[in-house]
Amino acid sequence: MQSAIQLYYWPTPNGWKISIALEEMGLPYDTTLIDIAKGDQFAPAFLALSPNNKMPAITDPDGPDGRPVSLFESGAILMYLARKTGRFYGSDDRTRLAVEQWLMWQMGGLGPMAGQAHHFLKYAPEPLPYAQDRYRDEVARLYGVLDRQLADNEYVAGPDITIADMAIWPWASLWEGQQQTLDDKPNMARWLEQMWSRPCVIAGRALHADLRGDRSDTRAQQVLFGK
Repeated sequence: MQSAIQLYYWPTPNGWKISIALEEMGLPYDTTLIDIAKGDQFAPAFLALSPNNKMPAITDPDGPDGRPVSLFESGAILMYLARKTGRFYGSDDRTRLAVEQWLMWQMGGLGPMAGQAHHFLKYAPEPLPYAQDRYRDEVARLYGVLDRQLADNEYVAGPDITIADMAIWPWASLWEGQQQTLDDKPNMARWLEQMWSRPCVIAGRALHADLRGDRSDTRAQQVLFGK
């Protein structure tokens, strides 16, 4: 019987990437909650797993060569899980290259830019129009890139769902909070709904969804943003 992977998690877009992947891959897992508003990410035990004090992280008792392994960074975790299971990474070198480039696009572009948009549009203690416009506009540009890619592809990296979709969708599903529109992005809108129709995506997104709260309270601001 396969040992359960330990998922260190909070219900945010980066956490959803891994809970969705674990559900889609059918891997057994247990969840340890890392309440980022209370500062759990700074606890010494968690820092030993994730020295960048960010969740998600995982520990797999059945790592390479049968030895335990711990990983942080959601993109690295997705690549590891896809290699471990032989699923959602493409069946040939060309597809794998497409998966990797769109995964890097999310890690280096959409995730950071959408995260900044969320911060300045929803959580910043005072409105900063320059920052709001900058990140709102950059997210809009990135969604235009995504929409054009999806015009010729069922999923982001080709005809089949991959870890690239699992990385991008959690952030893209929050487009309204980023003050975006889908009126001029029909392909992205189609893909968003297609992902929502998958039971494992729904299950991964629903993991501890009741704990998602309003991070605009003073204590959470202090912990998350140093304010």
